[in-house]
Amino acid sequence: MVVKSRLSRIYYRGKFYAYPMEAGEIINNLGKTESLLCIGSYLRAKLRPHRNPLNLEDWLTAKFGRRLYRTFFKTYTEKVWGRPCGEIASDWAAQRIKGLSLSSAAIASLRLRPRLGSRPSQSKVIKTLIKTFRYPRLGPGMMWEAATDLIRARGGRVVLGARVKAMDYNAESGHWYLQVKQRSADESADGSDGNAQHGPYHQIISTAPLSEVVKAMKVPLPAEARAAAASLGYRDFILVALILRPSVTFPDHWLYIHDPALKVGRIQNFQNWSDDMVDNSGNVCYGMEYFCFKDDALWGQSDVDLIAMAERELIALGLSSAGDVVDGCVVRQPRAYPVYDDTYQKNVGVIRQALSDHCPGLHQVGRNGMHKYNNQDHSMMTAMLAARGILCPNSNLDPWRVNQDAEYIETVELDRRDDVN
Repeated sequence: MVVKSRLSRIYYRGKFYAYPMEAGEIINNLGKTESLLCIGSYLRAKLRPHRNPLNLEDWLTAKFGRRLYRTFFKTYTEKVWGRPCGEIASDWAAQRIKGLSLSSAAIASLRLRPRLGSRPSQSKVIKTLIKTFRYPRLGPGMMWEAATDLIRARGGRVVLGARVKAMDYNAESGHWYLQVKQRSADESADGSDGNAQHGPYHQIISTAPLSEVVKAMKVPLPAEARAAAASLGYRDFILVALILRPSVTFPDHWLYIHDPALKVGRIQNFQNWSDDMVDNSGNVCYGMEYFCFKDDALWGQSDVDLIAMAERELIALGLSSAGDVVDGCVVRQPRAYPVYDDTYQKNVGVIRQALSDHCPGLHQVGRNGMHKYNNQDHSMMTAMLAARGILCPNSNLDPWRVNQDAEYIETVELDRRDDVN
């Protein structure tokens, strides 16, 4: 693991703003007049608070004032989600911007960053304001490679390149069986052919999207649950990785691009996560991130066209020059983000109840598995809690509480550790 000082910025109207925001920089970039108008809008929102924000626009306006909301939140959020903020559930912001306010951001901007390599206590720091983090030297894939090695070392099987097509539960034996389709026999870790039945299993831990789990379930489920699963929405994601001989570089991990004239939503510089993420050629790799739906024209563009568009947009931002890009590749990730619309909570509740009633031993975890916009560490914690709950069935651990109660993770970590050793 490497310890990094966090640096991310917002690009707005040709200028960069630190994220988390720094009060002095906002004033310098926006100018005194616009800054005063933003402060006035913020104070107005505090004097006349919205008591029951029903959507993201109401929530952000109540938290920061309408002017700051329109300046720093509206454009980017709608680019990410592909819908107006008035159609996004407010609990998305309450979950991801928990505890942050204009005053807390201003106070945080006056504090010194911790010394690199130190291990400050961050348990009471608002997550949006955390300024240091630890990162796997070769990227997050190191964790899954290590997990695979541990599973195999303990006699477990890891089957790659496979997709679960059907799930069935035998109530008499209490066992689960999976119908698995192997995309290629060469990709099978155990040499099995293209179609196989896996099982029996007493417990299933699933990270598959809720909609896909219900679709694959052979167990009879109420029609209401199947309709709810079909109504869940997802936002898809395209990463265009550009290899450059850089004439211009930037020190950030991520840049958030609020400019509506550009399709790119976020840009990351992989070398800034870890020097070992790139080779020693002197080239760099920038990840141009695009958010879309699979029926959008953007999703269907060829890799060549996407790479050319990403190169043009990088030049438009002043982050490269013509001829800098030497190569590129495209990664498409369907269902990258569960959509928080005005019906998702009801739909998830219906599905949860149906799975609880008809599918004993099935544990849904992770972002898509729970249709919750958890970040990576929270998603891993849901899986850990599910595993601990299986080992200690009387522990009453509830993965669904992760990221709803800010203290829950710490409490479980400290109070339940001895139960599973």
